[in-house]
Amino acid sequence: MTDRLRWGILATGFIARTFTNDLKLNGFDVRAVGSRSQESADAFAAEFDIPNAHASYEALVADPEVDAIYVSTPHPFHAEHASLAIEAGKHVLVEKPFTLNAPEAERLQALAAEHGVLVLEAMWTRYLPHMIRIREILAAGLLGDVRTLIVDHTQDLPDDPAHRINALELGGGALLDLGVYPVSFAWDVFGEPRTIQSAATFKETGADAQIATIFTYDGGKIASAVSASDTRGPNTASLLGTDGRIDVDAVWYNPTTFRRYDADGNVVEEYAADVVGRGMHFQAEEVERLVAAGDLAGGVLPVAESVAIMRTLDEIRSQIGLRYPGE
Repeated sequence: MTDRLRWGILATGFIARTFTNDLKLNGFDVRAVGSRSQESADAFAAEFDIPNAHASYEALVADPEVDAIYVSTPHPFHAEHASLAIEAGKHVLVEKPFTLNAPEAERLQALAAEHGVLVLEAMWTRYLPHMIRIREILAAGLLGDVRTLIVDHTQDLPDDPAHRINALELGGGALLDLGVYPVSFAWDVFGEPRTIQSAATFKETGADAQIATIFTYDGGKIASAVSASDTRGPNTASLLGTDGRIDVDAVWYNPTTFRRYDADGNVVEEYAADVVGRGMHFQAEEVERLVAAGDLAGGVLPVAESVAIMRTLDEIRSQIGLRYPGE
């Protein structure tokens, strides 16, 4: 293996384009792309100056010039395609949500351990500079006892029943596409919830349109989140502590700014950072760091935590009565 990992891109949709663009802007070695057709792979390779273009996912994972695979297929295929890469001996960064459900996540974790490779969920927000600074503030106790997280991820997305966001057979709906962000944020701040309360509204396709959750924790802590695919909201987040608070500006899960206040409401810190591209390359940096260190458990977002987050999402779905075809 070279000093830097050589990346392969599995699938050629919008999110793969965004990720690959960020990799190229920030000097990563993108060596190959795989699609279900040679035409699609060739077009993607030409757009991003990628040397190897494969007409199948099987050919991509068999490419000896690739060390790590980024999986960006729809949710129901995450486990299948990540497994394909793992069994070929590749490290894997798989788009969020990690899988469709917790049993799939558990199998993926075990398979990666069996083959001695890293598998990491592409919850890219965790690795953004403002999120790193927020974790530093929390670890230093600058907010005192952090009691509350309030967060939304609300977008006005297409109503077309054939659109992926509305198609249950593709894992569509507000929870797995949007709600996974605040759920993961709550896990990052407070850990595993002691209780979960959920409510949802649904579209005619059966996909969830709005999802509201309340998590409680030991010590009187609470996280409140709303996600929606049919209405656009502020897309902000607030962390409230006994000695102050943080208000994260829109869009909180993208590179953004925040302000920290003391207990009297005075601004004591204003944070901003320059990010090249959208910031999706930071998760690739984490993959390369972990592989170089021989740390296959994961750091900022361990694979065990991704599995546990899938159990939380499964519990939410159980409460609102949401099942996907084939489950």
